[in-house]
Amino acid sequence: MITLAAGIMYGCNSTKVAGVDTSEKGTTQSSANSNTLSAEESKEGWQLLFDGTTTKGWHTYGYDSVGKGWVVTDSSLHLDVATKGEWPENESKDILTNEEYDNYHFKTDWKIAPAGNSGILFYVNENKPKYKTTYETGPEMQVLDNAAHPDAKIIKHRAGDLYDLISSSSEPVKLAGEWNHAEIMANNGKLDFYLNGVHVINTTMWDDNWKQLVAGSKFKSMPDFGTFKKGRIALQEHGEEVWFRNVKIKKL
Repeated sequence: MITLAAGIMYGCNSTKVAGVDTSEKGTTQSSANSNTLSAEESKEGWQLLFDGTTTKGWHTYGYDSVGKGWVVTDSSLHLDVATKGEWPENESKDILTNEEYDNYHFKTDWKIAPAGNSGILFYVNENKPKYKTTYETGPEMQVLDNAAHPDAKIIKHRAGDLYDLISSSSEPVKLAGEWNHAEIMANNGKLDFYLNGVHVINTTMWDDNWKQLVAGSKFKSMPDFGTFKKGRIALQEHGEEVWFRNVKIKKL
């Protein structure tokens, strides 16, 4: 989730859950197969956005490289809150893809710490002098521990939701510490979310209905929110630990 105030920091215990990615909209890959492309994926045009060992291809919002906080742990992009005291104050610590994308199919596995909160933002316009944060322009697929985070009490703020705009049609999210498989398909305004193989969001961006959704949300005071048709993909820092792996994209 995106909060306009600072988040509360919670502790976490790291656990791993093995699974097998059996399809484009399947479950998570096992750790042994993490951050690789199958022969079929390569043929279809998928690209890895995370190599499993470095933060190459990513940078902190408004900077050229990844700053304090985000590290590679167990072949995952990991927000390590142990370094929080060293983070720059009053600045977004979200990390973004170096490349901008317009029409694409994006997928990743994520797991969240107990009582944790994060998100996957898209169509982010990185103009730091104009926009202080990623969420001033980029909509979000919510990443959350529904069982323990206070935000889960708020409608449209639960895991898989199009944050503060549309609630997911169902909640196939797993418990904190377990891997989830998330997908975002954005193609000429058509927007679809999948969580653990379940189609949870289906909407259209930029039309009159979209404008009404934004006008009824916390983003109504941000005139450029959800208006860009090309932008970066961001992984959110919200003060609690989160992990991402198998970060992939296919341009459409």
